Amino acid sequence: MFFEKQTDEKQEEYINLLKVVASLSKLFSESNIPYLYYRAAENIFCKALNAQNLSRGDISFDAFKGEFGIGLKTFIHGNGKKYEKVAEFNKDIDKFRDLDGKGAVYKIAELRNNRIAATQRAHGTTKMIYHMVTRKDSQFEIHEEEMNYIDSGTIKIDKKKTNDKNIFFRDKYHQYKFYIAKSTLYKQFICDKPIAVFDVDMLDDPFDFLLTDDSQKYYATHGHDEHLKQVCLPLYSARAGKVKKKSGLNFWNASTQKRERDNDEVYIPIPSWIHKQFEGFFPYNRYTEEKESFTLVFPNGEEIDAKICQSGGKGLMSNPNKILGEWILRTVLQIPVGQEVTYEDLDRVGIDSVIITKLEDYRFKINFATKGSYGDFEQEFKQ
Repeated sequence: MFFEKQTDEKQEEYINLLKVVASLSKLFSESNIPYLYYRAAENIFCKALNAQNLSRGDISFDAFKGEFGIGLKTFIHGNGKKYEKVAEFNKDIDKFRDLDGKGAVYKIAELRNNRIAATQRAHGTTKMIYHMVTRKDSQFEIHEEEMNYIDSGTIKIDKKKTNDKNIFFRDKYHQYKFYIAKSTLYKQFICDKPIAVFDVDMLDDPFDFLLTDDSQKYYATHGHDEHLKQVCLPLYSARAGKVKKKSGLNFWNASTQKRERDNDEVYIPIPSWIHKQFEGFFPYNRYTEEKESFTLVFPNGEEIDAKICQSGGKGLMSNPNKILGEWILRTVLQIPVGQEVTYEDLDRVGIDSVIITKLEDYRFKINFATKGSYGDFEQEFKQ
């Protein structure tokens, strides 16, 4: 699928990095099964295989490269049949709280599919896979399988297994269970056809290794974005808690007789506290209102010109101003021309924020973040 299409050199680098990190397993456990922290697995995958790391956005893909959207998993192999978490719906609980088991499953399927579709549209991917590293006694296996939409037409509830804690169901592709208390969806992964198998030598005394020069060479496996500055911006008015009718994503709707606006003219709201708390993040001077243009990189690699707009720097806009709107309104949200955007439109696809990452002084990238991300960001950083 994906891994076998990478060069031999890249495959070897990936496996070697996994081996080195797993060799330190006895820092954490005396088990013969190697330890691999999931964040380390994500960072190693993206570093070795030149994929973009999406894990911090908490969307349907953990990484993507070219036409592939990729979900990354690592878990103990066991009997090769393992339920693993693929989605959480805590912030959507009001949508299925009062439904019976069958109704809840169909609603979860709808929400899950909407999220995947929006992520695909945002990144321009045509293929979706899961890439798994499973762990056995002193050994790793690599597996891959297709990531599928849940097929609502073939859903069947397993009444024998279902209880007051979990709803078990399947479609024509996979087995699932929905953990009711945590509003979490699990998918069963069948790992019986590895595409790579390799031994892991766990160091008896990993502390000695950490003091050597070799450890520095291999432990530069952190994600590139970990060292980059980021801010999270809401796609709605944070003060009003909704998408306003004539600003933000509906700025196109603010046409007047003197100023006709393009149907795709939008800006992304920037709450004023961000310019204070993260002063100098954007090329914008909040004292003089001086604004300089910069490059904004879309998830699919497309680059556009952008700038801070509005009095007080309250928005991020593309130049020409319709490019950002075409992408957000038409490609990702699929809003018909002339229809006002509401918070419900964002809620439908499970996103209400964007993450802006500063790559260089005049170069930034943008990606979507799940519903509630801006609220969490504000709570953590606003003073």
